[in-house]
Amino acid sequence: MAIRKQVICLPCELHMPRADYTFDAENPVAQLFWGRTKIEAATSFFRFEKGSKYQKLLHLLKYKGDKNVGVFLGKLLGAELKESVFNRCDFIVPVPLHPRKKKKRGYNQSEIIANGVSTIMGIPVRKDILFRDKFTDTQTKKSRFERFRNVENVFRIEPLNIEKGGLSVLLIDDVVTTGSTIEACSETLLKYEGMKVYVATVACA
Repeated sequence: MAIRKQVICLPCELHMPRADYTFDAENPVAQLFWGRTKIEAATSFFRFEKGSKYQKLLHLLKYKGDKNVGVFLGKLLGAELKESVFNRCDFIVPVPLHPRKKKKRGYNQSEIIANGVSTIMGIPVRKDILFRDKFTDTQTKKSRFERFRNVENVFRIEPLNIEKGGLSVLLIDDVVTTGSTIEACSETLLKYEGMKVYVATVACA
């Protein structure tokens, strides 16, 4: 797979293992949250396969500081969401990083992706609604139960920054695995009366 200025070549883009979940209300990503938290709809753009050449894209974004990859993937995701129920959302909310982790990395990869999505969908990104107050260990190599316990009660919502009335937010993250982080974010957002949560990630593992 050729990584170039335009991020990837056209043939590679056309052969991405797309999930095609966006227009299926009962897709595997949506099912992750059944019985766990009330999410209106959930989807992922492509399937993350360990060892796949497309794994390099997320690695470049998350660990190598290549923000262009995040914007590119966000635009691909936004183009798919634009003509779907996800376009009903008032705001895009990226899954937040703890300030210490964001300072160390220099950016939040979910914010970069959200900016790409916003460019295509025309929905504003809001980083002043959901916050991560507690520093936690990486989720990698943890079991589903350990992942949930790791992110339990680590997020908070800032209601003073939310306009009154029912709102719909599009929660954006890079990869969904067990759904524990997104579940914790959703439960925090749903504490605000009238809130509706939609979820979209670049990849699902």
